[in-house]
Amino acid sequence: MDNQFGNIQLPDFMLVDFFRDNLVIVNDVAELPKTQAAKAPQPLPVEPIVAPAVKKTPLPLPKKWFLGDNQKHIVILVNDIEAVYLRDEWLQFLSNILGACKLNLGDVAIVNHANNPMLFTDFQQQLAPQHFILFDVPTQNIQLPFTVPFYQFQQFGSTQFLLAPSLSLMLGNTDAVKMEKSKLWLSLKKMFNI
Repeated sequence: MDNQFGNIQLPDFMLVDFFRDNLVIVNDVAELPKTQAAKAPQPLPVEPIVAPAVKKTPLPLPKKWFLGDNQKHIVILVNDIEAVYLRDEWLQFLSNILGACKLNLGDVAIVNHANNPMLFTDFQQQLAPQHFILFDVPTQNIQLPFTVPFYQFQQFGSTQFLLAPSLSLMLGNTDAVKMEKSKLWLSLKKMFNI
């Protein structure tokens, strides 16, 4: 196959137009004639770009990211997209059930998983839980390697876990609500040796 364009020589001014922004002058500018030296683009100094070392550190949590004082290292994890900590009616129910267990808000740390989607390792570092009660939060959401049915205990390391359905199922006076409250109460009695 014959190459028709193999020996075409373009004039210098056309080459300059074609490669105006991409042409790099290798020779020293001083070697060019004075008229070309004035027009020749000066190469920019090349500074290496060094990315800063990235160290993954957890973001600082707000000063008060849980409700309560965690005096007895009891973490209660809820899932409430409508409140900072939890709805007033849920808090009232929890306060009543804690009172029945001879506990109060000073003894626990109530964390809303919807606003603080932390992992169990974060809870261990920040709150050192001995008892961990999850309302409507599957264990996989906090990266625990197990799952258990509602109201059944699970020991993992030095922490005892209890899973329960949403607190919204504990409000009211229907037979179904009374049954859920009863199951929760029996489990909490075992957990806290009441």
